[in-house]
Amino acid sequence: MLAYAGPSQSGSPAAWQRSAHDAEYNSASMMSAIDALSRLRDGNRRFASHASGAAVASDNRRFEPATGQEPFAIILGCSDSRVPAEIVFDQGLGDLFVIRVAGNIVAPSQVGSVEFAAARFGTRLVVVLGHSQCGAIVATLEELRRPTDNQSRNLRSIVDRIRPSVETLLSADLKDDALVDRAVRANIRASADHLRHGSEVLEQLIHDDGLVVVGAEYSLETGVVEFFDGV
Repeated sequence: MLAYAGPSQSGSPAAWQRSAHDAEYNSASMMSAIDALSRLRDGNRRFASHASGAAVASDNRRFEPATGQEPFAIILGCSDSRVPAEIVFDQGLGDLFVIRVAGNIVAPSQVGSVEFAAARFGTRLVVVLGHSQCGAIVATLEELRRPTDNQSRNLRSIVDRIRPSVETLLSADLKDDALVDRAVRANIRASADHLRHGSEVLEQLIHDDGLVVVGAEYSLETGVVEFFDGV
């Protein structure tokens, strides 16, 4: 189990503490952020070139995660059914710690999930993965242009998370497709920045342990993931 220990005596940001159950954890054995990013890029190249499947298809790997997991990357991605992270990065069971939510927004539960994985497993790469033609982005832009009175408060909470990063784009002279493209990237950057600066736990891991948070966009048209923020 992990417990939040509160501020340390030295005044540094608090960290998640591991129990004896996690004594076998060894941060030195974990993949660096640079190596993890290279592995994701290689996997996406296989996927985009139709050479993927090896990581997922092995029957032997099906039983390996039963004894534990060592995910080499944390993916905060959109819930869109066309963007399953394990497939677009050609990875198998136990390779990725995936958090999915419409619009790849960052709310407390998502921050806590990233904190958990980074502290518990020593994972050193976090990727905020958005995608082209994101429905949550389109819905937010539509809501900003033509506000509705009957939107559910739960849907509105997603729109309200996306709104600050895209609202200023409405004043730019952009056609619809270009507006959505710019808004997708702005939202990814905002989510990545939130993770970098909105959590004492993650800030400490970034400062002390080499945690890296990057932003990336998956193209529905080509299958290619472009890493463009924080790299």
